Amino acid sequence: MNPRGRISGRPTADPEPIEVLVVDDSAVIRQRLKSIIESDGMFRVVVAADPYEAVERLKRSVPGVIVLDVEMPRMDGLTFLRKVMRQHPMPVVLCTTQAERAVTALEMGAVEVIAKPDWTNAGRLAEWSQNLLESIRNAARAGRLQVREDRIATSTERRYSADAVLTQHAYVPHTGVAERMVAIGISTGGVPTLHKFLPGFGPASPGLVIVQHMPAEFITAFAQRLDRDPEITIEVVEARNHEPVRPGRALVIPGDKHGVIRRAGTGYRVELVDGPPVCWHRPSVDVLFRSVAQAAGPFAAGVIMTGMRDDGAQGLLEMREAGAFTIAQNEATCTVFGMPREAIRRGAARQVLPLETIATAIGGWVTSTDQGTWH
Repeated sequence: MNPRGRISGRPTADPEPIEVLVVDDSAVIRQRLKSIIESDGMFRVVVAADPYEAVERLKRSVPGVIVLDVEMPRMDGLTFLRKVMRQHPMPVVLCTTQAERAVTALEMGAVEVIAKPDWTNAGRLAEWSQNLLESIRNAARAGRLQVREDRIATSTERRYSADAVLTQHAYVPHTGVAERMVAIGISTGGVPTLHKFLPGFGPASPGLVIVQHMPAEFITAFAQRLDRDPEITIEVVEARNHEPVRPGRALVIPGDKHGVIRRAGTGYRVELVDGPPVCWHRPSVDVLFRSVAQAAGPFAAGVIMTGMRDDGAQGLLEMREAGAFTIAQNEATCTVFGMPREAIRRGAARQVLPLETIATAIGGWVTSTDQGTWH
């Protein structure tokens, strides 16, 4: 192939549009969603008025992505999602305003959940439309569709780096003994991943701080659901401003704020700060990881997990350069191998591990640092 993308003098054909099935009982909403989604030429929309009609459409063709309403008369969206995931798993984006249902959908296998918009608020509708398209692109990638990188359109919003929130400076060593902590960055596919990952930690484990890309409306319910999981023995809470990082506890950074780690004596605390989205996200993994590199250096472990694009890759590299133990989840166990892939490409990960061994590796790192054998 020559540099212009031609083979034997013929131009390369553009890939076929990805079919998106919209399931919503409102004809008006179906048409509005169709118009928004098809504004991106990589998608073609078909519609269904309820899950029963959707089933008939699925018999004729399998879409790349389903966009699913929750509240419908003959069968609710969660019941339909459960049937789809049991019989023919595929990428689903769920639309709802109910936080508990949103988290349930993510646990059941939905790739993305987006809060329904206020259709009367024209000023916010353009932003919501871009968020919907981004969710569908994430779902398409999660479905392992052969989507070229240049077809994953980026937001028109300016891209900021962590410099917009934190200046870059070197780690200043602690005087005396310092506590250990673990920073985790995760996005698409994160809810079921964390349900499998967090049981690997116990009451004596270092404190954890988590950035999960998720609409702000759903973070509180997400943290509460993790805390109620009987397999997870550590406490999981949504972080408050100036919350201390404590052993046996996981702090989830709230939506629409950046989480910054500051040193507090021999330990650390979380500061919730404003600022523009970094790598198109607030909270941003890059911001969290940079702050951990500066505050904790070699006394921190950083884990970058399933997710699209590259948020966290630069921050994880800064953590490694500050002496931290850094891990990227491997491709086989990721829902989307975007964030870990980019971290690996930049040389940010000391180890690339499957999901089921990451907690054990962190336990080994804690033991080795306690014994003074960590390098």
